[in-house]
Amino acid sequence: MRVHFVDRGGPAAIRVYPVTEKDLPRFLTKNPARIGAGGKKWLALGDFRGKPGSVIWLPDKSGRPSVVLLGIEGERDIWSYAALRQALPEGVYRIDAELSPDAATRAALGWALAGYSFTRYKKSTLKRPRLVWPKAADRGAVGRAADGIFLVRDLINTPAGDMGPEELADAAKAVARAGGARFSAIVGDQLLRQNYPSVHAVGRASSRPPRLIDIGWGSSGPLIALIGKGVCFDSGGLDLKPANGMLLMKKDMGGGAHVLALAQMIMAARLPLRLRVLVPAVENSVSGNAFRPLDVLQTRKGLTVEVGNTDAEGRLILSDALAEASTEKPALMIDFATLTGAARVALGTDLPAMFSNDDATAEALLRHGLAQDDPLWRLPLHKGYRSQLDSPVADINNVSEGGYGGAITAALFLQEFVEPGIPWVHIDLMAWNLANRPGRPKGGEAMGLRAVYALIAEKAASGAAAKGKSR
Repeated sequence: MRVHFVDRGGPAAIRVYPVTEKDLPRFLTKNPARIGAGGKKWLALGDFRGKPGSVIWLPDKSGRPSVVLLGIEGERDIWSYAALRQALPEGVYRIDAELSPDAATRAALGWALAGYSFTRYKKSTLKRPRLVWPKAADRGAVGRAADGIFLVRDLINTPAGDMGPEELADAAKAVARAGGARFSAIVGDQLLRQNYPSVHAVGRASSRPPRLIDIGWGSSGPLIALIGKGVCFDSGGLDLKPANGMLLMKKDMGGGAHVLALAQMIMAARLPLRLRVLVPAVENSVSGNAFRPLDVLQTRKGLTVEVGNTDAEGRLILSDALAEASTEKPALMIDFATLTGAARVALGTDLPAMFSNDDATAEALLRHGLAQDDPLWRLPLHKGYRSQLDSPVADINNVSEGGYGGAITAALFLQEFVEPGIPWVHIDLMAWNLANRPGRPKGGEAMGLRAVYALIAEKAASGAAAKGKSR
């Protein structure tokens, strides 16, 4: 956080005044000295009206900012503070307003997120203005959220040539070591010996062996299982994708990136819970031993799967991971996956689709999504569509016969591998920004991460409270 903030700015720190469009006239009337004699004229010339994300700074004699006005939507705004950072030149700034702890934390997070750049292959050209920490901000919460989001972005933005199954496992090992967690990986043909046949089948055609990444942490509290799709590149297999469909497939391990970031945040906060993280990491490639359309695959659960399409591989590798996670009967099981284009057709690229077998869990997650400005949208696990996955030769097909409701039928497929009675959430997300916006640059993106963290933190806190009462 040192590149984003300073502890004290001193008298030279440039003041930033956040105002809503509604409150701007009153602010100008009450604060003529802060704006200066020519300030109103300058604001008029800049047509500053306090719209969210709008920024204007009044220059001193040298042309540097002397006072900055920022338009915000309200106390819960995050992204206007991201726009603020992107609009300012180098310098030290401080927010001159009494912010609540929640508002201060959101302001600091927006500022921090606007400081992200992917620098593995070239130097950053971002400006580096710094903000005096807002007094009421929860610095730990800001740091955990920003670091988690930056991890997701970095992992997804890394080209597949440098982010294969082994490299994703290395990143997971680094997260585990930093948090004091247990780490293991089952690699290559060991997947067959230890009964993860679907992970092996999908990844065996690549020159880079598939693996199951496994992280465990904590010794008491409710068990939370996190499962992330880790397809490091998806060619579509023998049902080969066209060139434009392959272009963004380095992001197909975005689900794995999300659960690693969540694990990092949970461990950094020392939440009172037990954690199991599973990431099946593969590359879906084409070679002589690639799995084929209409092959029948074995799964860890014992169900057989007819392959209706080799490009629906994510649900296959997740089936083994979900079955394994179910054996421990977790208090909550959540999977993240860049699973279907159908979810993007239904909800667009910014809004993850969420499915759940538990209404209370789903409602709580939607509530946290709105509260964190990190929304999701629930789609139904409509049982009437399950018959579309029937197979004449196996227990289930990995795709439906028709092209309708593809996100729902994919979720229904996954549900077959979740043991009844386990509260389960499936998140189907884009994990990519198609265009630049304040604090959200084009490229890999965390979606639903802060909402899910808030849900897990709430569950951990309620579990700790219940344990305390029972003593």
